[in-house]
Order: sequence, then C-alpha cells, then structure tokens
Amino acid sequence: MIDTLAALQLADWRRRVTGLYAGVRRLSATDPAAGHELWKSGRDELFAGHPSSPLLPDDRSRFTGLTVARYDPDWRFELEVRRPAEPTKVVVDSATDGAIPMLLVGTVRIPYLGTLDVWRITGYAGGLFLPVKDRLAGSPGGTYGGGRYLLDTMKGADLGAGAAGDSLVVDLNFAYNPSCAYDPSWSCPLAAEGNTLREDVPVGERLPR
Repeated sequence: MIDTLAALQLADWRRRVTGLYAGVRRLSATDPAAGHELWKSGRDELFAGHPSSPLLPDDRSRFTGLTVARYDPDWRFELEVRRPAEPTKVVVDSATDGAIPMLLVGTVRIPYLGTLDVWRITGYAGGLFLPVKDRLAGSPGGTYGGGRYLLDTMKGADLGAGAAGDSLVVDLNFAYNPSCAYDPSWSCPLAAEGNTLREDVPVGERLPR
C-alpha cells in the first residue's frame, strides 16, 4: 500500500535539500566557508525536525547536530570530468528504490589522491552521482564504512559546475553520510572500487558521535 503522507514528506525533504544547496552555491561562489556553515546548519535543522529525517526516534531525541569537520579550503577543487575509455553501465539493487541503473560519465582526478568515477543515474529525471570512500571508512571516529556522497543531483545535492563547461565543483568538505548510515532500513548505493581513495579524507561529515 502506498503511504501517501510519507511520499509527500519525502518530496518536501528533497525540495528543502534542493533549496539549501541553491543557497550554498550562491554563498560558496565568494565564500566557500560561509556556504559550508549554511550547509551544516541547514542539515542539522532537517535532521532534527523534519518527518523524513533518517534519524531513528531514539537518536533524534538526543540529537545535537551532525559531526562535521571544520571547513578546510585545501579540499575544494574545480575538476575536469574526463571522458571514460569505454561505456560502462551498472545496475545497483536497492531495497528502498529498486534497481538503480547508472552510466559512467567520466572521472575526476583529485590532486595527490587519485581518481573518482562520476556516474549518471539513467532512470527518470537522471542526475549525477559521485560517492567517495576513503581510508578512514569504518574506523572509530572516522567516516562511514560504506562511503559518503559528494554529489547526488537527482536529490538536490549539487555544488555546481566549474568555470569550464566540462568541469564540476568537487568540495570534499561537503561529503555526507547516506541515509543508511543512520537507519538500517534504508538501502543506499555505496562507493565501489572506482570511487575509493587510498588516503584519509578528514573533512566532511564523520561517523555519528
């Protein structure tokens, strides 16, 4: 049976996330640290009070804010999306969203760290998807074991294009945990080998306190 109220609440959550990122892009154009502060406070507000918050009831009752590292401008980049050598398609199974088909758009090279695959979700509405998993994944006080998301434009998480038409803003300070990090009933696409970095990425959202 369709849960009408839940569907409307989820639509509102995504609407609010899209609006939040629009404000983040405007601020970040001149002051990325201020954009990051807006992002943190906006997400704290959503997690604390929105009915579609992924926090479980007990966690919400004692929630005081997400664990996010201080902004570090050294982790913000405008990166060319390099065309893949050959077309690659994958289908990720999800208990909450069903099969999710994705097409490899290209790769971005993070200075001194390696490359990350940029995917396009090819279902209705499409959207760019850029997850990342680093060496801190799963460690105490580190990052989420399944990886974090940098971009998921279909759900509003979009830091914008770079100055060049074939580039993206990739700011690792905005890496965030997927919903399944908080509620195991969610099933989230996670970072695969092409989205794994072998070094620490100490910025962005960390594991819950």
